[in-house]
Amino acid sequence: MQLCKVCSEQTPKYKCPACEIRYCSLPCYKRHKDLCLPVEKLPPNAAKDAVCTVADTWSIEDLLHKEDIADVVPLENLQLLGQSKELKDLLCNPHLRELLRAIDSANNKEEAMKAAMQEPLFVEFSDQCLKVVEKEDP
Repeated sequence: MQLCKVCSEQTPKYKCPACEIRYCSLPCYKRHKDLCLPVEKLPPNAAKDAVCTVADTWSIEDLLHKEDIADVVPLENLQLLGQSKELKDLLCNPHLRELLRAIDSANNKEEAMKAAMQEPLFVEFSDQCLKVVEKEDP
């Protein structure tokens, strides 16, 4: 059974025309519309040929600035993020990628993160990231 992507409680009855997530009610739509990021439509035959890939173009140094970090995660644990099949699978979702882009480009990243944490998909992504980096070595 599918659940509403906004509240994760009810069966969805509607689909957002812009990003195609499924939601159950007007209140859920109103919560969602502030974070909605339209998904680009692929031509019908392009979907067959599309393969989700995660670019390996960033280094850890590109992503982190020491003055911005309150908690430091060991480099070895951060490198595990790139090896996680679960994270790569989640990143195949265009809605999640758009949420991440919106946070990255936001002027107020703290507010953008608070808003994103209302999206079950983003919560699932952040939980998976934490699970990977907090893994204890045997």
